Amino acid sequence: MKRSLLLAAAALAAVTVVAAGCGGSDEVPADAVAVVDGTSISRTTLDDLLTRAKKTYTAQKRSFPKAGTSEYQSLQTQAVAYLVQRQEYAREAEKLGIDVTDGQITKKLDEVKKQYFGGNQAKFEKGLADQGYTVDTLRDDIRSQLVTEGIYKKVTDDVKITDADVKSYYDQNRQKYSVPESRSVRHILVKTKAEADAIHSQLQNGGDFAAIAKEKSLDPGSKDQGGKLTVTRGQTVAAFDKAAFALKTNELSQPVKTQFGYHLIQPLAAVKPGSVTPFEQVKSQIRSQLESERKNSAVNDWVAKVEKSYKDKVQYAAGFEPPDTSTTNQSTTTSG
Repeated sequence: MKRSLLLAAAALAAVTVVAAGCGGSDEVPADAVAVVDGTSISRTTLDDLLTRAKKTYTAQKRSFPKAGTSEYQSLQTQAVAYLVQRQEYAREAEKLGIDVTDGQITKKLDEVKKQYFGGNQAKFEKGLADQGYTVDTLRDDIRSQLVTEGIYKKVTDDVKITDADVKSYYDQNRQKYSVPESRSVRHILVKTKAEADAIHSQLQNGGDFAAIAKEKSLDPGSKDQGGKLTVTRGQTVAAFDKAAFALKTNELSQPVKTQFGYHLIQPLAAVKPGSVTPFEQVKSQIRSQLESERKNSAVNDWVAKVEKSYKDKVQYAAGFEPPDTSTTNQSTTTSG
């Protein structure tokens, strides 16, 4: 089915996991790819995940990597890492007191069936089969999703943003909420001062600014508009900026030299004053931003702690080990 039921495959595509653990181990059963603190992850589980990923590639009209290629090995490594992480999170969820019930899973399953298949059981089962799912494997993925959501909620429960936090951020980042002065001007850019002087003389004697700009200006962004543009204080080169905001309305500048050539500048309106968005208008936005940042930080800290605690508790079958990251800097990206 085209709709997104591939919870595990989506996680595999969206999450980069740095798995910690030793290399290939004789302690891993023959039918497993890894053992997490005594719990095996079967090759069948990995094959099922890769099968679903392949169907996603096909639905997206992408070529699935061929077995034996570095691209396939990379995908397989990510899949194993995802499954290892899923098992670690299931164990940690128990320690946090997170209990996902069969009733919760069934409710979510029914929501999926109703939303995407109008509650039709036959269509639902066909849709699952088309993506390589069974009801049981989908229930496993839903359980994992609910565990992850429970962990996120538990780990971030203590994150609180006070009014003082919000105001402090606003005061320290006022420039983000400020709109500088701006002005409507027009200009003509040429290569030499001699050209600029000649055009200045033409304009002083009644020449058509727009026509000359269109014919001779070297500025592709404004020449077809008769040289018109709106400039914002501090956003153009210094000499141009200074002249554009210092001249009187309709006053024609002398040639102004910049690294681009020589400009003739004529303001078309008074300077539009700058403004600052009032705190009251942005405080909700700031609160949401700070809350998101701090929750993400709390989750990242928790993930790092979990990875460290399982460093010596994960064994991999030969050929399924994560890449050696001991000599390179690695970062872990999570999605909540």
